[in-house]
Amino acid sequence: MFSWKKLGLIFNPTLDQSREWMREYAQCPTPFVLNDKVLRVYISCRPLRGGDRQYVSHPAYVDLDRADLHRIAGISDSPLMPLGNTGAFDEFGVMPCSVLRKDDLVYMYYTGWTRMSSVPYTVSIGLAVSHDGGNTFTRVGEGPLLGLTANEPYLTNSPAVRIIDEQWHMWYLTGKKWLLDEGRPESVFQIAHATSSDGISWARNGRPILPPHTEDECQDIFLPFHLDGKWHAIFAYRQPIGFRNDADRMYRLGYASSSDLVEWQRDDTQAGIRPSDVGWDSQMMCSSQVIALDGRILLFYCGNDFGRGGFGIAELTQHTPQ
Repeated sequence: MFSWKKLGLIFNPTLDQSREWMREYAQCPTPFVLNDKVLRVYISCRPLRGGDRQYVSHPAYVDLDRADLHRIAGISDSPLMPLGNTGAFDEFGVMPCSVLRKDDLVYMYYTGWTRMSSVPYTVSIGLAVSHDGGNTFTRVGEGPLLGLTANEPYLTNSPAVRIIDEQWHMWYLTGKKWLLDEGRPESVFQIAHATSSDGISWARNGRPILPPHTEDECQDIFLPFHLDGKWHAIFAYRQPIGFRNDADRMYRLGYASSSDLVEWQRDDTQAGIRPSDVGWDSQMMCSSQVIALDGRILLFYCGNDFGRGGFGIAELTQHTPQ
C-alpha cells in the first residue's frame, strides 16, 4: 500500500491576472525535468469565458525550483503554440498531457478539442515537437495523431507516453458512448493502450485495460511508474453522471499494478490518498501523474472543479509491497 504526504497547492492561476490568456485552470499538470535546477510543469490554462459563454484552452508551463518545489521560478509569457486552424481538431483547445525528451527534441503529446452540435465537444490526440528545449512547440501536422476510427468512434484523449526498452507506450482514454444527464450529454471514456516504434505511428485496438467499478465508469490519465521491480499507476476515476455537483460522484484516485505492462490488477484501496477534509482538493482529485525526482516519488494532480484553482503535489512517504 502507498502512503502520501500532501505538499499542498503549488500553483493557482486565479491569483495572477496579468496574463489575459491564463486567468484560471491549470489542468493536466505534466512534470518534465528541464535541467538540474528547474522542474517544468506543463499545464492547460484558460482565459475567462467569452461572450458566447464558451472556453478555449491554451498550453503553458510553470517552472518550479527543484530545491524548493513551492517556489515558482517562472511562468510562460505566452501560449506554447497557437490553437488550431478553423475546422481543425484542436481549434478550441490544446491540452498538454505528456512531455518527454528524445535525442535533441522534446515531444509534447496533447489533447486537442473542438466544439460540436449534438454533443459539446470531440477530442483527439495531437503531437507537437520543440526544437528549443521545451519552450515553444510546432505541430507535426494539422491533423490528429490518434483520431476516431471504426473501433473508436467517439473520442481519444489524455495521452500518457513512456519509452521503455526502445518501445513507445501510450496509455490514453477511449470514448465508449455518450449519456444524457438531465438533458446534458456527458461522455464515457476508459483507459486503453497503444504501442509504437517511433512515437508517430501507433498500433491500437481501443480495448479498455482496467475493469471498471461500474459499466459506465470514467477513468482519467494513466501513467505507469516503476518501483520495487513492478509497474504501478495512480489514476482517477468517477461516476459518469452527477459528477459536476455531487462530491460523492466526483473524481477519486485509484491504483493498479502490473509486471508486464499488459495485464493490470486493480485495487483502489492501495492508492493511499483521498480528498482533504477542506480546501482546494476536498471534493475531487484528478489528472494525476507520478515522477521520480532527486530520490523522491512525487504525485502531481488537480483538485476541485477539474483544476480551476490550480495543481498540487504529494510525496510518497511509504510503500508496502503487496
